[in-house]
Amino acid sequence: MKTYNITLLPGDGVGPEVTEATKRVLEATGVKFKWDIVEVGSHAMEKYGTPLPASVIESVKKNKIALKGPVTTPVGSGFRSVNVAIRKELELYCCLRPCKYYPGVPTRYKDIDLIIVRENLEDLYAGVEFEKGTPGAAGLIKYVADNKAGTILPDSGISIKAISEFRSRRIVKFAFDYARKYHRKKVTAVHKANIMKFSDGLFLACSRDVAKNYPDIAFEDRIVDNMSMQLVQKPQQFDVIVAPNLYGDILSDLCAGLVGGLGAAPGANLSETMAVFEPTHGSAPKYTGLNKVNPMAMMLSGVLMLRHLGEAAAADKMEKAIAAVIAEGKNVTYDFKPEAPEKAVGTKQVADAVIARMG
Repeated sequence: MKTYNITLLPGDGVGPEVTEATKRVLEATGVKFKWDIVEVGSHAMEKYGTPLPASVIESVKKNKIALKGPVTTPVGSGFRSVNVAIRKELELYCCLRPCKYYPGVPTRYKDIDLIIVRENLEDLYAGVEFEKGTPGAAGLIKYVADNKAGTILPDSGISIKAISEFRSRRIVKFAFDYARKYHRKKVTAVHKANIMKFSDGLFLACSRDVAKNYPDIAFEDRIVDNMSMQLVQKPQQFDVIVAPNLYGDILSDLCAGLVGGLGAAPGANLSETMAVFEPTHGSAPKYTGLNKVNPMAMMLSGVLMLRHLGEAAAADKMEKAIAAVIAEGKNVTYDFKPEAPEKAVGTKQVADAVIARMG
């Protein structure tokens, strides 16, 4: 039997707890793994002076596959996002976020099975920024004024939104290829091309052009604000959604909310040669070590990893076991028991229940 070499990044906050729970469940599927465990985030910062040691990138490049727990990103200060840095270093251009309803999850919506395909490397998240009062900001403000492109106040901080033809075509092609591979029927491109005609307009033009190569798959486009409203009103009309970085990030959380929250929202960051699988929720540092947080988003990210590895039978077995535990409603965490949180179980107990279901 083949053994898969996987880079394991437990992360920080509740990351190590949900990672250990997921590791146990993955091993219970019968698939063989050899884990290369490396540290990122606050633990790495304390030990190595950086939240993202070079050894982490080297390990992922070597193994091509990683399973990653959540990592804390300080708001407004401290080190920049480790998640963004990993995506840039490894050119993980696609963020894949399935949002699927599992019976038993407390939610207002049923029968939802959406796929968010988000471009990962450009748009406002590319990190091209100029701090207020710096020479760079002043120079850019002057350039804009000299070219009569608009007026930027002198006390502004500036972020650059860049959308390229190459990366737009690449992410839209990924969305259509995914739709074809998994027998999806429609791709919806999301944009604000009515206002941002040169950036989002380019994304829309590329989307329409790529769609011509997939006559077997329906294509439509939606302006992002209207898309947000329609997702809340009738999410079942959508299937695969492809979007630039910022819109994709926001809409993936919105869609996770439709199916019960981030507790059941897996994710993957992909390139042609490498893949990092991780839950979409944060590190929840206030719950660290309390054996309280829902590990199912991390587990479902493990299911995505199994499918990526070609272990479809193991992936199906693991997903069915998770779904059965959710449907039974006995061994779930507090977020899945809003009416009786005192009857909830902990992170480790969820893993025990899923393993038991797999027999």
